[in-house]
Amino acid sequence: MVAFCPFCSNILFVEESSEGQLQFTCNVCPVFFPVKRLISYRNYYKLKEIDDVLGGEEAWKNVDSTEERCPKCGHERAYFMQLQTRSADEPMTTFYRCCNSECNHNWRD
Repeated sequence: MVAFCPFCSNILFVEESSEGQLQFTCNVCPVFFPVKRLISYRNYYKLKEIDDVLGGEEAWKNVDSTEERCPKCGHERAYFMQLQTRSADEPMTTFYRCCNSECNHNWRD
C-alpha cells in the first residue's frame, strides 16, 4: 500500500514519532497520520515467457554438422547455423550444438 497526502498528493513516508509509535508523515505538509494496525501486502507478478531467439528446437532440425569440438564433453562433431545478429557490415555469428545427444551443449563462435 502506498499512502498519499490528502492535501498535496505527495507520498507519505513511515517514520517513528517521539513517543516511539510509527506514523505516516508528509515531507511537504506539517501533517502526520498514526499507524493503527499492521499493513502488509505481497504481490506476485507473473513473469512473461522468454522467446528463444534462435527459433527453439525447430531451428535445429535441418542443419548441417561440422568438425568442431564440444567445449563441454569433447565430442568431435557439432551442428551449426549462422545468423546475422549485428549490422550488415559485420560477419555472421555461428551457433553450434553438440551432436552428442546426451550433451546437446550450445555455444557460439
